[in-house]
Amino acid sequence: MIGIFGGSGFYSLLSEAATVEKETPFGKPSSPITIGTIASKEVAFIARHGLQHEFPPHRIPYKANIYAFKELGVNRIIAPAAVGSLKKHIEPGHFLVPDQFVNFTRRDDTFYEERPVTHISSSEPYCPELRALLIETAKQMNLPVHETGTVVVTEGPRFASRAESAFYRSHDWDIINMTQYPEVVLARELEMCYANISVITDYDTGMKDDPSMRSVSLDDVVRVFSENNEKLKKLIFEIVPKIPEVRTCICSRALEGSRF
Repeated sequence: MIGIFGGSGFYSLLSEAATVEKETPFGKPSSPITIGTIASKEVAFIARHGLQHEFPPHRIPYKANIYAFKELGVNRIIAPAAVGSLKKHIEPGHFLVPDQFVNFTRRDDTFYEERPVTHISSSEPYCPELRALLIETAKQMNLPVHETGTVVVTEGPRFASRAESAFYRSHDWDIINMTQYPEVVLARELEMCYANISVITDYDTGMKDDPSMRSVSLDDVVRVFSENNEKLKKLIFEIVPKIPEVRTCICSRALEGSRF
């Protein structure tokens, strides 16, 4: 089964689907889980922020969402998200498939609070197999896609200050978001594949060298994401049939050699 998270402005995917209510040791997921098929492959969908966008980024039940997917038999996750750009050439309306993250959140980010003490590797945090498929498919669809990038994940729900944004840029990081962490590492802890497709919705707090690029606003984020929603859904419907049955990536053996 393939799991899909819906981000800001993306609350549904499957028109004909069954709805499942799940309870996990970590509480309920953000939304009821809809289960259907895309090209004969079984797909499960969770609205990350809830069906009415009731969960701000710092209150999303990340562990419940990932655990619920795992219990349903999901072993691959595609996780779209709205992001801000930290670089001029990464423009609103573009797509980016990140390969690295930098975490500035203070969230509960592990399933392994007690024994066995577990240290997963996050040197290559996003599934290379899913990333390659996303990039290849986006190119075939003639979508403007950036093939690599580092995402800065902040606690939220506020947007960054100009000083913070300048700090992130000074490290040559590419985009900024509030939800990719801890999703990505929680998935790895359960040996699930996880890849993100970021939709660039704005320039983070404007660009210092271009006064015409004003500070980010929620209206801009929602508007640009909505404009690209159908492209994003089409990308998902195109990639799902291409996902191979057998996993050969590092994600499927993430716990090997990780425990005392």
